[in-house]
Amino acid sequence: MNYKYTNELIKESSPYLLQHAHNPVNWVAWSNKVIEKAQKENKLILISIGYSACHWCHVMEHESFENEQIANYMNEYFICVKVDREERPDIDDIYMTAVQLLTGRGGWPLNCFALPNGEAFWGGTYFKPEQWLLLLKNVVQTYKQQKDSVLSNALEIRKGIEKMEQSSTGAANLQVDLIRQSIDNWKSYFDWTYGGLNQAPKFPMPNNYKTLLQIAQKNKYPELIDFVILTLNKMLSGGLYDQLEGGFARYSTDVYWLVPHFEKMLYDNAQLVSLYSEAYKFSKEDAYKRIVYETLRFIENNFSGTKGNFYSSYDADSEGKEGAYYVWTIKEIGDILADDADDFIAYYRMTEKGNFEGKNILHTKGIDEPEKINLLKKKVLEVRKKRELPGLDDKSLTAWNALMCSAYIDAYRAFGENKFYEKALLSIDFLIKIQLKDEYRLYRNYKKGKSSIPAFLDDYALLIEALIKFYQISFDEQYLFLAQNLTEFTLKHFFDREKSLFFFTPDYQDDIIIRKKELDDNVIPSSNSIMAKNLFLLAKYFVKNDYLELSELMLRKVQDKILKNPMYHSNWLSLYDWHTGDFNEIVVSGEKSDDVLRELQKNYLANCIFAKAGEQSKIPLCHNRFSKELKIYLCRNNTCGLPVSKIDDLKM
Repeated sequence: MNYKYTNELIKESSPYLLQHAHNPVNWVAWSNKVIEKAQKENKLILISIGYSACHWCHVMEHESFENEQIANYMNEYFICVKVDREERPDIDDIYMTAVQLLTGRGGWPLNCFALPNGEAFWGGTYFKPEQWLLLLKNVVQTYKQQKDSVLSNALEIRKGIEKMEQSSTGAANLQVDLIRQSIDNWKSYFDWTYGGLNQAPKFPMPNNYKTLLQIAQKNKYPELIDFVILTLNKMLSGGLYDQLEGGFARYSTDVYWLVPHFEKMLYDNAQLVSLYSEAYKFSKEDAYKRIVYETLRFIENNFSGTKGNFYSSYDADSEGKEGAYYVWTIKEIGDILADDADDFIAYYRMTEKGNFEGKNILHTKGIDEPEKINLLKKKVLEVRKKRELPGLDDKSLTAWNALMCSAYIDAYRAFGENKFYEKALLSIDFLIKIQLKDEYRLYRNYKKGKSSIPAFLDDYALLIEALIKFYQISFDEQYLFLAQNLTEFTLKHFFDREKSLFFFTPDYQDDIIIRKKELDDNVIPSSNSIMAKNLFLLAKYFVKNDYLELSELMLRKVQDKILKNPMYHSNWLSLYDWHTGDFNEIVVSGEKSDDVLRELQKNYLANCIFAKAGEQSKIPLCHNRFSKELKIYLCRNNTCGLPVSKIDDLKM
C-alpha cells in the first residue's frame, strides 16, 4: 500500500506506535535523543501517550493526528513524541502524574506539553479537533509571551511530583489490629447487590478479592466470603465476561457488570484465571472451573505466540464500532439456531430492544450453564468467528507474560491438568531464555524476535513471583535460585537504600527526567508490594533474615496508606496478614512426595509455601529433612514440628 506520509515510528515494533506511522505528524518514539533535539532546536515537546486497545486514542488520532492542518502546526512548533504506555509505563507515570496535578484527573489518550528539557507544564486527555488546535496555539503563544510563568509552572509541577515520591518514615512496629480496621473501612465501599465497589465504572481488581478471601478464611470473616462469592458470580454472569468464547473485558461501564468497555487485556484475564482458580479451591464451585477453562482456551486460541509468549490485548473496536464483534440481535440468533433460538435467547436474557445500541450483550441470570446451552453457544461462536476480529496488539510484555505464567500455574495447582503445567513451562522458558540476557538483565518487550526495551521493576517482580510459584509445581530448584539471583539484581540496580523502597526504573537507565516508585496497588498490584512479598517468601526458603526484615520495613512504610485506602493497597494488606499471623511452610520428602505435594496444593492454603526435600537439595528450608520414607513437615518461622506420613494428620 502506498502511503502519503511515513514518519519515524515505522521503525518501531509496538502496534500502537505503528498505528501512527503514517500520520502527517512527524512523530518520534521516546528516547534520550528527544530532549537533545528539543534543546538544540529550542522547541517545546508534546508527549502523546496511549495504547493499542484504547478507543478514544483511536478517535483522537482519526480526528486530529490525521488532520493535515493540525499536523502541520504540531510539526512546526513541537517535537512530537508518541509513547506506548504499556511499553513505557515509566514515561506514562511521570507525565500522567503531571497532568493529574494540573487538572485533577487523568486517562488516555494522555497529551502533555513539556519544556525542551522534558519538564511538564501543561496537559490533558482527549480533545476534539477544534479544541486541540486552539490549545496548541494557546500553548505556543503563552510560552512566547509569558515564558517566566510557564517556567514557574513547570517548576511547581516538578516539586509536586517529587513531593508525591516522598514516602513515610514508617511506623516502629506492625499494628496487629490494622487488618480489622482496614477491612471495616473497606466494607463501607462494598456493593452488596452487584458485588465490587459501589461505583461505576467497575474494574475487576482481581487481587482485591484474592486478599479478601485470604483474610476471610484466616480471620473468620464469613461476610467477606459472601461478598467475594457474590462479586465473582456477578462478574461471570454479566457482559464483562464473554459468554461465548471466554475471557473478560477490561471493565464494566455500569454497576451491574453488564456493559463492558470491550477491550480484552492479557493482564486482566491472567489475574482472573488465578482468582477463579483460588476461589474454586475454596468453594469447589463448578462454574469457576468452567470460567478458568474457557478463559484459558480463549488465551490459547487468540493471545498465544509461537515461542511460549502471550500477546497483549484485543481492541474494543471492530468494523469501526465499539463492541461490534460481541453483540447480537434476536433475528441473528434466530437465523443461526432456528427452533433452538428461544432457549438461547431466554438463557442470555436477550430482548428485541437490546441493551447496547439496539443489540444485545449476552448475560445470564445464574452461573450454571446447561449442556444444551453449551452446545448452542458453540454454534453461535462459529458464526461470530466470521466477523471482523478486533485489532490485536501482538507485542509481548515480560510483566504481563509472567502474570499469565502464574495463571497457568494456579490453574494447574487447582485442577491438576498436565496441559496447564506444559503451558507454564513454555512460558517460563520464553521469559528466561529469550527475555533474560547476560548478567540477569531482562527486557520488557518482544515482537518478531526483537526485544528492545530494558525491563522495569514490575517485569522483575512478576517474573520472580512466577519463578517461586513454578518451583512449587516442578520442584526444580534452579527456578528458586534464579528467583533469588534476580532479587539480588533488583537490590543492586533498583533499590533506594535511603528510603528502603524500590525505584520503578534501574540505575542504568538514562532517558527519564525523574525516577519514581510504584506503591499503590491497582488492577495489577504495585511492583513494590510484589517485591516485598517475594522477599518474604525467599526469606522462608533461604532462611534470610535480612530479606524478612526488609519486607517488613517496606510494609511499615505504607502502613498508613493501607489503613486509609485498603482497596488500593490490597497486596500490601495480604503481606500484612503474612507478617502478623501464622505462615506455614510445608516440606515433603520421600516416596510419593510429588503426589502428596500435588494433592496438598489442591486445597485453599493462602498463607503457605511448599518445598520438596530431595537428597541433593540445596535449599536451606529443606536441609536435614531428606527421607526415603514419606515425611510431611509443617514448619512455621523455619521451625518444624514432628513429621507425619499422612495429609490428614497435618495440623494446619
